Amino acid sequence: MTYLLLNAVFLVVAALVAVVAVKRRLISARFVSAVAGALTLTLLLTAVFDNLMIGAGLFSYDPEHISGVLIGLAPIEDFAYPLAAAILLPALWVISGGTRLGRTDD
Repeated sequence: MTYLLLNAVFLVVAALVAVVAVKRRLISARFVSAVAGALTLTLLLTAVFDNLMIGAGLFSYDPEHISGVLIGLAPIEDFAYPLAAAILLPALWVISGGTRLGRTDD
């Protein structure tokens, strides 16, 4: 199994949970802006630290299991984890009633 296929499974699950939150009108534009800012920062940090760790030889990827698309030394598949977290965790938070700030009826 490739990392891309594994990532696709998690991204689909995250997207489905986010669709539930959107359909229930639990996510506002302000909430999406905050999540987008957090995602941008997380992707930047992922790029920096994954490249440093791969460059230092702390870990590597079998070329058979990655797409070959790299950002520096980091395979593009590494960036699916922060993307899934940015989609899934806020959606779960608002679905579970964790905040009123995300609701569209503010």
